[in-house]
Amino acid sequence: MCPPRRASTVPRHAQAAISAPEYRALAELRYHVRHFLRFSEEAARETGLEPQQHQLLLAVKGLPAGLQPTIRELAGRLQIQHHSAVELINRSERNGLIRRSPSASDRRVVLIELTSRGERLLRDLSLYHREALQTFGPLLASAIGELTSGKPISAKFPATRPKGQSRK
Repeated sequence: MCPPRRASTVPRHAQAAISAPEYRALAELRYHVRHFLRFSEEAARETGLEPQQHQLLLAVKGLPAGLQPTIRELAGRLQIQHHSAVELINRSERNGLIRRSPSASDRRVVLIELTSRGERLLRDLSLYHREALQTFGPLLASAIGELTSGKPISAKFPATRPKGQSRK
């Protein structure tokens, strides 16, 4: 995964051109990504969680094999500063979502684990997200496919919106 770039370090491609259909395809992808993220944020709030708390729970539970749920690792997965991760973990611990425990192999290392309440809320939200991805998933995949297929992008990128969703 590439590190995020600052605007001043974005390479300038003087000879590179981008067509109007490519701009539309990029805009469509961004629209669907943002729409899904907004759905996710609202779903978290409806359960009484901050969106970042939901992301923390998912990061802990979904951590790839071989990685430990340390504050440093979770900060990286959430793309936040270490001190911000500490505060998020403090708030989540106060809300009974997670707990800290020392590593069995190195007592200096603190590991984060979900409480039963955190597990329950994450399971409920994940089931809701899995269901929503039946609608969002094909739209996201189509937008990504349009941009990565290597084929010329069609002049008319369809105006798409998840079923039952109106523009707000």
